[in-house]
Amino acid sequence: MKKSIIFTTLALAVTLAMQAQEKKELDRNAIKEMCGCFEITFKYTETFAPEIDYEKKLDYTAKALELAIPIVDEENKISLQHLLVVHDTVVIKHWRQDWLYENQDVFYYDKDNNWTFHKLPADAVKGQWTQKVYQVDDSPRYSGSATWVHFDGKHFWENDTDSPLPRREYSKRSDYNVMKRGNRQEITSYGWVHEQDNDKIIRKEGEPDVLLAQEKGMNIYTKVADEKCKIAQDWWNQHKDFWAKARASWDQVYDRSTDLTLLKQVDNTPLFMHFYNLEEVNAGQDKISQLIQTFIVDKKASKNAEGK
Repeated sequence: MKKSIIFTTLALAVTLAMQAQEKKELDRNAIKEMCGCFEITFKYTETFAPEIDYEKKLDYTAKALELAIPIVDEENKISLQHLLVVHDTVVIKHWRQDWLYENQDVFYYDKDNNWTFHKLPADAVKGQWTQKVYQVDDSPRYSGSATWVHFDGKHFWENDTDSPLPRREYSKRSDYNVMKRGNRQEITSYGWVHEQDNDKIIRKEGEPDVLLAQEKGMNIYTKVADEKCKIAQDWWNQHKDFWAKARASWDQVYDRSTDLTLLKQVDNTPLFMHFYNLEEVNAGQDKISQLIQTFIVDKKASKNAEGK
């Protein structure tokens, strides 16, 4: 009787392990479906504001051609680098998304260019993938952990998380300082869709969040022939070594269990502009790390200075 129970238990454990591995492969395949050359349509519209005197902002629409390259493809990590193609002749390094399986270490955006470190419980992230999104200079943007869903022919991942203002607004608006992003990334027959339900939040220390407005966003990625993005692939082949050094420098920064605060500018210049200067001369990792350190706020030093 005991042998039968042990055999049944082992058989069930093996079955569950096989199912988990099959599910994980479905997840990995869905993530990698976001690779390739895409024509993208960006559409955003504000849909609601609690205050009746709020003046709804104009809708935002844009189109782009973008290449997404898998620069890391490991069992528990997939990293996709996005490259914009402008006017068919200019390539701009765009955002990066890393996907980490059952990851516990995340930096959540708070406000004022500050990200707070969190150690997630292992049982809370079981079977989940963390998406970590980075700026054009590989500095942090936002992170979130959730489960990929494969059901009724649909393949999607959903998560809510806070982030800085999007690039389309951060230089134009100062009436809110945090975007609470509702992200849904769904694989489709023609490519994929990044659907967003976003709250524009006013956040102040020691006070409840205030909702300024809500918006709906649809970024529609339609896959096209890889040849249309050949210039981006060629550009990456020439610049990937520099950006590998940049990621290594940032990995040293992220190897911490404390918050991370970055200055918005040094010498009246944002970080991504400094990076472009280093990229032009293919600077070494030491130079890159030195630059990043000039943007990191030492909170202990700041507190000590305030106390004097």
